[in-house]
Amino acid sequence: MSLNRSEKEAVISEVTSLAAKAQTLVLAQYRGMTVASLDKLRVTARSNGVSLRVLKNTLARRAMAGSSFAVGAEQMSGPLIYGFSEDAVAAAKVVAEFAKTNDKLVIRGGVYGGKVLDAEGVKQLASIPSKEVLLAQLCGLLMSPIARTALVLSALAAKRDEDAAEPAAEAVAA
Repeated sequence: MSLNRSEKEAVISEVTSLAAKAQTLVLAQYRGMTVASLDKLRVTARSNGVSLRVLKNTLARRAMAGSSFAVGAEQMSGPLIYGFSEDAVAAAKVVAEFAKTNDKLVIRGGVYGGKVLDAEGVKQLASIPSKEVLLAQLCGLLMSPIARTALVLSALAAKRDEDAAEPAAEAVAA
């Protein structure tokens, strides 16, 4: 079914707004996938803050012409599903995880930080922990020296209390 001019303009404006907010774009070929598996992918993506769209490639190229995703125009051919995410790794994680269990979904590439990624680059991006996990790891690293110092100080205080208690116990015994 072809779109009329106003519908095309609506699609372009929607994709332009998605691209303006997103940090990452992942492109995957979905040829041969069932509607049920595509719906499952969309549900997973939505719960992770990823916007998935099946777009005509010419409309996608026009929508991303002025954005940092324009460098990925060469990858936009064939039946593709476009995954946009504000989180740097969310789109890559969702698509890569789903591709592990569904061989019909083939990662074609993506764009992150104005740089084109091949399929292997998308998989490497997907292997990076999420922002929350990285922040928790950083917090743990920062807290570790403080916690160790507190343990050492409490052990020293306990030792001093034991040393102070021994002369008092000897005086009482004498």
